[in-house]
Amino acid sequence: MLVTNTPDIAGKEIEETLGVVRGNTVRARNVGRDITQFFRNIVGGELKAYSELMTESRNQATERMVEEAEEMGADAVVNLRFMTSKISSGGAEIIAYGTAVKLKK
Repeated sequence: MLVTNTPDIAGKEIEETLGVVRGNTVRARNVGRDITQFFRNIVGGELKAYSELMTESRNQATERMVEEAEEMGADAVVNLRFMTSKISSGGAEIIAYGTAVKLKK
């Protein structure tokens, strides 16, 4: 499945727009990560454990969005976007959304 953050796909023609598709996940930090990241925050630098958590979350949300698009019979998803929102003091929702389309053969 082709997934792009642009409104079209180079060399392809969109034949039909199927609708908005989305995938989300809610992830929470854990105590072990919080302790190590606390010390990293003091000395500065990338908070790698949190970066990895966010990357895993975006990947999972994207996979769920693609599954929804496949269920609709889509060939591609265009205009991919991500949004993050805080759910609680230790948790956040990551949502991936875009437009499922059929491409001209």
